Parts: sequence; structure tokens; C-alpha cells
Amino acid sequence: MTVTLTATATCTAGTARVVPGTPEKPGLPQPVNRRLLAERAGFLTTLVQQLAGGLLASVWTERHLDQLAAGVDSEGRRLPAKGWMVLRRLGWTPPVPAGLRVPDRVLRAVGEETARALRLAVHRRAVTDAIVASWPADPRRRTAHDWVRLREHLPAGIDNATIRNRTRQIAAFAARHGRLPDGFTELEDPPTIPVQVLLAAADRQLVRCERIDANRARLWVQLPTVPAPVSYRDWSWHDITVTVPPTVAATAKLCTPTLRLREGKVRLDLPFETTVEAAPLSGHRRAIGADWGYNTLLTAVVAEPGPDGTVIASGRALRFDAAGVSRKLDRLRQHRETLQTKVTHLERLAAGRRSGLDLAAAAKFDLLRQEHRRVCARIRNLGRALAWSAARWLIDQAHATGATVVYLEDLTSMEAPGSSRSWNRRLSGATRGVLADAVRHLGAREHVAVVTVPARGTSSGCPRCGNKLRHVQAPDNHKPANPWALCACGLSADRDFSAAQRIAARGLAGQHRTTRNRAGQASVRQTVDVPVRRAKTPTPRPAIRPAASRDKHRPTPSRPRRPARRAQGFTPAALATAGSRPALNGAVQRPAGRTPQNLTVQVPGTTASHTFSSNHTRTRHRVRWAVLGRGFHHHVHSTPLLQRSGTRGGRTPGSQRIA
Repeated sequence: MTVTLTATATCTAGTARVVPGTPEKPGLPQPVNRRLLAERAGFLTTLVQQLAGGLLASVWTERHLDQLAAGVDSEGRRLPAKGWMVLRRLGWTPPVPAGLRVPDRVLRAVGEETARALRLAVHRRAVTDAIVASWPADPRRRTAHDWVRLREHLPAGIDNATIRNRTRQIAAFAARHGRLPDGFTELEDPPTIPVQVLLAAADRQLVRCERIDANRARLWVQLPTVPAPVSYRDWSWHDITVTVPPTVAATAKLCTPTLRLREGKVRLDLPFETTVEAAPLSGHRRAIGADWGYNTLLTAVVAEPGPDGTVIASGRALRFDAAGVSRKLDRLRQHRETLQTKVTHLERLAAGRRSGLDLAAAAKFDLLRQEHRRVCARIRNLGRALAWSAARWLIDQAHATGATVVYLEDLTSMEAPGSSRSWNRRLSGATRGVLADAVRHLGAREHVAVVTVPARGTSSGCPRCGNKLRHVQAPDNHKPANPWALCACGLSADRDFSAAQRIAARGLAGQHRTTRNRAGQASVRQTVDVPVRRAKTPTPRPAIRPAASRDKHRPTPSRPRRPARRAQGFTPAALATAGSRPALNGAVQRPAGRTPQNLTVQVPGTTASHTFSSNHTRTRHRVRWAVLGRGFHHHVHSTPLLQRSGTRGGRTPGSQRIA
């Protein structure tokens, strides 16, 4: 069985040429600089955003959402899958201003943007209507009966985090207006259409994408040459050369990209497809169970099914410690909140003044917003890099240990009640969602199955006997805390390591019940706990040497004398030129203690110092493992890989690689 993996590579447009004719019959091409290309691409993105925003505002009513949710048109025919075709079937067309000439394929992109926003609104409205229909007496604390009523109205697959956020939104509306909302459109305003163009909604009359070689691709696209085109003469074909990132294989199929602008550059989100063999979901003889953490992002263990229905786990913990990066993300989030507070304060000042802000305040306002966008981009990029680095490390560990499946805990239905807002903010900023998607993608590419198991009880239960664990500060400090786990059966282990064993046991015990959802994600829905045993590994013992003879019947054997170590800077030349011992002045009494030392050059006649500084030039701090590729960041520490068990990706069997 083969599956098609779809990924997206972000590219920047390089050289470009404007063609008077068509791609089949091009005229004399003329080069276009990057500034002019970005200006014309901005004409197209602005036009699409304005038309899609106007169309979305006109259909943002309960009646239109009811028509879209019904799934059929006025004649009873089933609505198609493509969004722009759905809007045309329902008769919803974008309002094009008089005198403006817009090609039909551009209107398709407008319809696709609007349809995606409306379909998301239909899903959110179903959740909102279910919560309003089963509104409890106390929305902050639902009873068991309230949860049963709510689950009867909710669509399938809604997690608790979504329910909590929607409940808070409805409660805030009720606090302002003194009543519940009459509909979803009253609760929320139309969303903002992003400044981009979904070129995949068009056909070859607007866009064409082809590969030139392994490192370059060519994009043909029609762009307006003026902000408001009034005829088709204001639209011209542009030949844009794109450099394909090295992550895109030469055999991958390139799809139609999405065009957008960023910092004056034309950016292309280029999707590409790769066909791979699907990994089996059952029949695994070796697995890796991984537990999420905040400081230690991943803690994994290798496990195998035992002969008597148990699971045998290795005693070696595999860790991906990203505490340094987590602290950096915390500082960036605090800086972002500070900037947002200042921006909000200036917005209130501008709203309270008739003349608005003065020039100095307006310049400060623009600077704060620019800095806020920059910090947000930094947080996104650092979190994404951290997630993909951890996913790459986990899949490499699976190959190094010979595991064919990776089991993760499903945290979509888990919450942390009683936690502070700061802790919830730190957990929400953790890149678990991106990390899970990255592990699934890389696992499918490397023929490693990735399966989620139920998360409830993985950290609170003992992997050996199943009883409730006692969480303490350390093995020798039984103060209640989270790092260490103790059990009456004799278990004493790290909490994350204990949870990783339990996750691996649940996955191996329930692997024959693994199913896939509509998105293709594999999971074990039924909780099956089996005892976990420790793998018996031989303990290496030192070689037994005969005891040294201490009798006096023969001469004592001579031993080589250890050479005296002289610190750098205490060379004979330095000692010869050091001069004599400085004489003490009789007027000033030397304090008690040794004679003052010269830590750079030892003066003859003085006592040698126990500690001294060297004279060599200090070099900047270099982390050896980061240089070798152990982590993408200097403050990421991970367990290095062991000997490989086979061949992967064209590498030599049994070769070593640093994680």
C-alpha cells in the first residue's frame, strides 16, 4: 500500500521576465526587477483580498451558513468538493466594481478564499450552538449531567480545549449583553482574509508550474500591471524562476503554489508530493514510547513485547532536553506581551482624541507594531525549528534502535486543571501540535508508524503494578513535587521515564486495535495496561587482578616518577626575568597569611599558589555536540544515537550518526 505525502516548501522568487504573449507563443521577454515584481504581485493579492472580504461580509448571515451546512443546492444536488464551485452553485459571486476587469480564474481564487473561511465558520457554529443549547448553570464548572448533555449535541472529535475556549467566549458575550447570543454571526465578526492568492484554485489559463532541474523551478503567472486593471491588456504573463530548497527531492512532484508578499519580497508556498510505502500498524516487535515534557521535550524508551503478555522495556532513557530554548521562548513571549500592552495603550489614546496621535506618538506606535510582528515571527520560527529538530531526533532514534513504530500520548482531550495562567500559557506555547505533525510526516517518509495512545493515567500509574504513583522532588527528598515517581512495589524512577514505559506498553498491547481517522492519523482508542518489566542486561565487571605483594623478601620495585606539571606562563625564561622578591615596607604591616602571590609569574622565593590563571588567549564558547549536529541549537541536549541496525536513506549499514 502506497500513500502520498504532501509537504510545503517556502521559496523566494528570483529572476523574473514579463512576456508580451503567452507561454506557448512568447514574445520578446523583458526583465523585471524584484521591486517591480513585488509591486505587481501586491496588486493581485490586494485585489483578491478586497473581493474576498466583500463577498464574505455579504454572506456572513445565519441563512447563508444554513445553506452551506445543508450540503445541497437549491435543486437538491450535492455540493462539490472545491470551494469556488460551491459558491457558484449557490449563486454567491464576488462584487466586482464597475469598470474593473478581473479574469475568471482570479475570481476562482477569490471564491476559494471565501469558501474556506465559511466552511470553518460552519464548524465553529456547530460547536457554539451545541454549547448554547446545553448551557449549564455554572459555566466554569460543569456537572456530570451537563457533560452528558453537551456531548449529545457536540459533533464528534471535539476536544476539551475547544469546549473551554468557546465557553469562555460565550460567557464573555453574556456578561456584556446580559443574554446568550442568538447565533454564531452575532457572536463573531467576519474573519480577515489573508493577503495571499491561492493559485491552486485556477488552471493553466492563469498559472503554470514546472521544474527546470533538481534545484530550480519555473512559475508562469498572470499579474496586473496597474492597481486597477480595466481591460485584459493590463494583465501580462510573468516568467518567474524559483530556487527549490534542498529538502525537496528531485523526484518529488511540484504542485501549484500560493503567492504572498513578505517584507517586500514575493514568497511562494510550494507544495510537493512524494509517494512512499505505508508503514504497517500492527505486528511490531520493537517500539519506542515517547512522553511529552516542558523542559525535557521528549523522554523515550525502547520496549518489546514479552513472552507472557508483559512488555520488556530498556533501562536506558532517551532524552531531548530543550530547557534553554524553552527559557528563550518564555522571554520572547513576555516581551511580546509587553509590546502588545503598549500598543493597546496607544490605540486607546488615539481613540480618545479627536485629532489622533501626534507625529512622535504615531512614529512610536508604528515602531511598536513592527517590533511586535518581528517578535511573533521569531517565536514561530524558533518553535517550528525546535519541533522539527525533535521529530528528526525521535525518528533517527527509532532507526538506530531497530524500532518500527513510535507511540505518542494523545493530549487533545487532556487538560491541566488547577494550573496557573502563566503555566497554561507556557504549555500552550509548547510546540506539541507542530511536533506531532512533524513526527507523523517524517515517520511516513522513513517507513516508521506513528500511533497515539490514550494519555489519561500514563504519568500517575505505575508501569510495573499499575498502582498510583507518589510524585516527589528526588529519590532522597520526598517533598511533594513532579520530577520523581515512587511506588510501593519498589519503583523509583524519573516521572517522564516511567510515563514513557507506560505509553510503550499501551501501544504494544493494543496494536491489533489500531485504527485510522479521516485524516489518516493512527491511534489506539482503547486503554490496555500490561505490566512492564526491566530488561536484564549483563553488568560489565572489571577484570580481577592479583593483589600486589607487600612482603619484604625482595627489593621494592622502582616506580616511574610522575613529571612535575608546570602551568603555562611559568617557563624558565619567565622565572629568570621575574626579578627578586619585593621587599616589604616597614611602615605598612603585611596582613596575616601567606606572602601575596603574583598569579601571572611566580617570583623566586615565594610560595607556589594552589590556583593560578593561565596566560593563553580565551576563545569563545563552542558546544562540540551542536557543531557535530547533535542539536539545532547550542542549548539543546539530546541522547546521541547508538549503532545503527540497518540501512536507511542510502547510508552504510551500521554507520554511526550524531543525533
